[in-house]
Amino acid sequence: MTDEQHTASADAGRASAAAARRAERARQAAVFDAIGGRYQEVFPARAGQLACGDWLLAELPAGARVLDVGCGAGEPTARQLADGGLRVTGVDLSEGMLAQARAAVPAAAFHRMDVLDLGLESAGSRWGAPELGPAGHGSLDAAAAFFSLLMLPRAEIAETLGRIRELLRPGGLLALGMVEADLDDAPLPFLEQEIRVSGYLREELAGLLTGAGFAVESTDSRSYAPAGSTQPPETQLYLRCRRTG
Repeated sequence: MTDEQHTASADAGRASAAAARRAERARQAAVFDAIGGRYQEVFPARAGQLACGDWLLAELPAGARVLDVGCGAGEPTARQLADGGLRVTGVDLSEGMLAQARAAVPAAAFHRMDVLDLGLESAGSRWGAPELGPAGHGSLDAAAAFFSLLMLPRAEIAETLGRIRELLRPGGLLALGMVEADLDDAPLPFLEQEIRVSGYLREELAGLLTGAGFAVESTDSRSYAPAGSTQPPETQLYLRCRRTG
């Protein structure tokens, strides 16, 4: 095989893998379309998430720009931050969740978008949001990502954190919610559906954030059992971070 054939074969392999990954992401979005309003019923109490929102509101001036990564139905974060006077943009791949978010938080802007495209040219070319691509690097004051990045394999979590950092101004804030677990792209039953999730132990997660260019200012852990669940409570981690450099 010639060098040109090797290159063509490698390019075809990468394209095939990317297409397969897009299909899997679309499948997971369809799961949340099917779940719909039941998500709010299962997770009615979100004290840790609201406390992080209070931190953002205390740290940021009115009119500051905040990105809600994987915003879901807009509750509670997009609503909390918009009601507090911040300019909120939410992104999610589930059109069903976005429909709920637009109805619940009309003051915010919402885009259907794969979080894997944040900070890339495809934010504009694929999703019509060029302000969330390279043109928007350094333009955001803060980002929030509550239990959305855990839907990615670990390698993609690291990449996405780096791209979120690029969108933040120097010193910009990140509020992150994850479930503490030693998992990488593991299948999990969820509301009669199957999703794939990843997690970290807290020390490893803190190291990941440091490597991605964030200083972790505080970590809060809370035990949480989804309403009506027969599963043991999960440990939720809430990290308050600041872009370094």
